[in-house]
Amino acid sequence: MSSVLVVGYDPQAIPGGDAAAVQAVLDGQLARFAELGVEAAMTVVVFDESAEPVLVKSLTKRPWDVVVVGGGIRKTEQLLPLFEQIVNLIRRHAPQAAVAFNSNGGDTVEAARRWL
Repeated sequence: MSSVLVVGYDPQAIPGGDAAAVQAVLDGQLARFAELGVEAAMTVVVFDESAEPVLVKSLTKRPWDVVVVGGGIRKTEQLLPLFEQIVNLIRRHAPQAAVAFNSNGGDTVEAARRWL
């Protein structure tokens, strides 16, 4: 069974955002993975000292086939250092995994499928 780890920015930490709506979209993507027979997990981070241990724990939980990094992290200029940290942690702790990037939470499955 293929496996995918989705790394995103914690919707609760987005000022003025609708965290419940974002979480609903992400949950829908996890359900789609399950329908396709893909084992998927999601980890969310914030831009502080907790990001690295949270990511390392998720990246080393199992050998992932693909790690999808969310557009919210990649597209937000203030989060560039976090994005770099994530890419380097993937290289270090999940070197076997392909790295994929989604445009938004709603195309996470498509991003992963490009590499499965």
